[in-house]
Amino acid sequence: MTRQTHQACTSFLAGKLATLDGSTLIARNEDNSVAIWPKRTLVHPQNEARDLHFVSKNNGFTTTLPATAAQYTAVPDSDASEGDYGESGINGHQVAMSATESAYTNSRVLGVDPLVADGLAEDAMLTVVLPYVDSAQAGIQRLGHLVSTLGAAESNGVLFSDLNEVWYMEILSGHHWVAQRIPDDAYAVVANQLAIEDVDFDSPDFLTSPNLRQFVQSHRLNPDGGRFNSRHIFGTHSDQDAHYNTPRVWFGHHLLTPSAFEDPTSMDLPFIQHAERKIGLDDVAAILGSHYSETPYDPLGTGSPADKTKFRAVGLARTENSHLLQLRRNVTPQRAGIIWQAFGNPAFNPYVPFFAAGDQLAPAYAATNPTYSATNPYWQAKLLEVLSEAHYHQNRALLADFLKTSQSRGFQRVVAGDQLAAPSAHDLGTFNAATADAFAAALQAQIGQLVQANAEQSALSFTMDENL
Repeated sequence: MTRQTHQACTSFLAGKLATLDGSTLIARNEDNSVAIWPKRTLVHPQNEARDLHFVSKNNGFTTTLPATAAQYTAVPDSDASEGDYGESGINGHQVAMSATESAYTNSRVLGVDPLVADGLAEDAMLTVVLPYVDSAQAGIQRLGHLVSTLGAAESNGVLFSDLNEVWYMEILSGHHWVAQRIPDDAYAVVANQLAIEDVDFDSPDFLTSPNLRQFVQSHRLNPDGGRFNSRHIFGTHSDQDAHYNTPRVWFGHHLLTPSAFEDPTSMDLPFIQHAERKIGLDDVAAILGSHYSETPYDPLGTGSPADKTKFRAVGLARTENSHLLQLRRNVTPQRAGIIWQAFGNPAFNPYVPFFAAGDQLAPAYAATNPTYSATNPYWQAKLLEVLSEAHYHQNRALLADFLKTSQSRGFQRVVAGDQLAAPSAHDLGTFNAATADAFAAALQAQIGQLVQANAEQSALSFTMDENL
């Protein structure tokens, strides 16, 4: 395969007082520039054998890894010839990480601190950070140190959470970064933009690269004078932002904070927002699977041709990995981390819950899968996606019922896992595999129903003469 760029994601973060059950929550769609780019899931055991002299297959980024590593999960590319692109996971210290939300830095900033060709990039980020941190803030500090000392190859947003805190970090230039703690009672939606706004250098809710303020002052980069708005200083303000990026943020706010009455093309949508109700996992799934249903902008809707193509949807045919990383505070640490994993477009595919502390997610999920296989979860998801979109309007009830039933099945599996008596990592891995099998059977049944329903919609059909 030719290397494709992972560059068009959508992220969601929520603090522990904003969610229904008090969990911290980070979530993201990993989108690619092509519709098919196979992914799989892995569990890396504690102190897994590895070369401590790390060299990226993608761009040659090099660093020395610590000797001790925690267990962690990852969702790498099936073809790892140009880097792992591990993307998302939870480690043995109940720290979750999702990397990355691709972003864009303006030319004046890159003119004085350009990106570093062999600096840290998305392909290596999870691999060199997540196994080595025991809190969300520790994740930011480790990643920040790597960027400040070795350089960054890309502008990116990175999500971190632990049992108590949720943080969003932005890599702003070749060597500078900023991070903000999401307030416990708030949420944020991010869509391929640098999003953090006013930075309070005296607040513990912000972390930055060394001398960030002095860097901006010495190069006269601040368009606002005394106000330090990171988005204004480092970000972009383009037509692409208005039509490709901000509408996705708008829809998340529209769903959770409808009274805000925001404009989908506004360049001033707030980074931090407060929901008008407690946020459930189903709400986040609805945001990440959104194609602006019930608005004129739905590409599958009934709006005008201009409206239907005006904005980029959230859930796409080129969504490869969609994940909700939930850290629960009302259970034992071993059961705290739940990975809600979907392959393909979450508009049509369900999230399957796995206990992160298990020694596996499922054999089928870990299998290499470069070509189509009817029994592989990634390819099942892609087939389901294609069949679901083919006659969307005729099959809407079938599609909605499947997602609702799947969500209920997922919650039931988590409840059942919570009732296991003192499970070991192997017990949780076995339970995870059973969960995967149950969902695989349900997906196969849905595929069968869609084949039958779509066959009835064929243009190569006619009304039979009952006498024939």
